[in-house]
Amino acid sequence: MTLEEVAKQIGTSRQTIHRYETGVISNIPSDKIEAIARVLDTSPAALMGWEDYPEDRFPAPRISEDNVTFPVIGEIAAGYDSIALENWVGETVEVPAVFLHGRPAAEFIVLQVKGDSMFPTYQDGDLVLILKQNTLDHSGQIGAVLYDDELATLKRVEYVPGEDWMRLLPINPAVPPTLIVGERLEHCRILGVPWLLVRKLKQ
Repeated sequence: MTLEEVAKQIGTSRQTIHRYETGVISNIPSDKIEAIARVLDTSPAALMGWEDYPEDRFPAPRISEDNVTFPVIGEIAAGYDSIALENWVGETVEVPAVFLHGRPAAEFIVLQVKGDSMFPTYQDGDLVLILKQNTLDHSGQIGAVLYDDELATLKRVEYVPGEDWMRLLPINPAVPPTLIVGERLEHCRILGVPWLLVRKLKQ
């Protein structure tokens, strides 16, 4: 086809088609690319020389039907002085069973993070799958902690085995750590450790 024939069929001038062809106009409107491709009986990708990726480079997602539905049973503060409440209002989250790595679902709970003391790792509104356990694996591990018998928080926990203190450390440097010592330690226990983070990205 001549430039005139192509130009006529897509409703533009011969000069414009020539500029497209020679690269003088490189930012071709997408509707014009599609129109020219239709006229020339080809695809926009072939027309523009865009790379066609082989299908195996980006394989189709595998959809798992083996999911576990957890109720979001309450909130855990990423700050301090927040009372631990179980307050299920019907919200749930589905977790692929493979993410549990063979552990029974009964060993986990899901809590929602409130506050910003663990920002940016844990953000306000995040859902955290917690593996229930009453001890930490090592000092410096992040844990869900109940202290003063009723306050719950998500913090990095420092301690020395055999000593009567525990330091709760936020990730956000703007929030100070808190030290639990002496008798207060008797009113403190570990609820579990984070296993999986579920974050809904804001559009």
